[in-house]
Amino acid sequence: MANALYDKGREGFLDGSIDWDTDDIRIILIDEADDTVDTSADEDLADRAAGARVATSDALASKTVASGVADAADKTFSAVTGDESESIDVYQHTGTEATSRLIANIDTATGLPVTPNGGDITVTWDDGSNKIFKL
Repeated sequence: MANALYDKGREGFLDGSIDWDTDDIRIILIDEADDTVDTSADEDLADRAAGARVATSDALASKTVASGVADAADKTFSAVTGDESESIDVYQHTGTEATSRLIANIDTATGLPVTPNGGDITVTWDDGSNKIFKL
């Protein structure tokens, strides 16, 4: 697969239920061997198998939305252990898995897949014109 927005994530931007620059947006390292992404059917965090979630971040900082392009400060996961991660899920954190809307899945990026070794893993967002993603 290639980097993609989840259908329900797109819907959330269009109906106003997701506000990139004010909502709590987080990322998760995903082991696709434990749960294959389906951007059409997967709607919220509950649709991604718990066993596929290798590491979860806290809220992204310094989010921007200029020209329909989502960007944020780079994010570091500390002391990561677990399975190889082939992708990163971006999601709107609500505190409840069944309402935490999936936004994007990134599986094509420098450093992916990544195999945790107990050290830190830093996600460095693209500095190109599309940053994290563009609507």
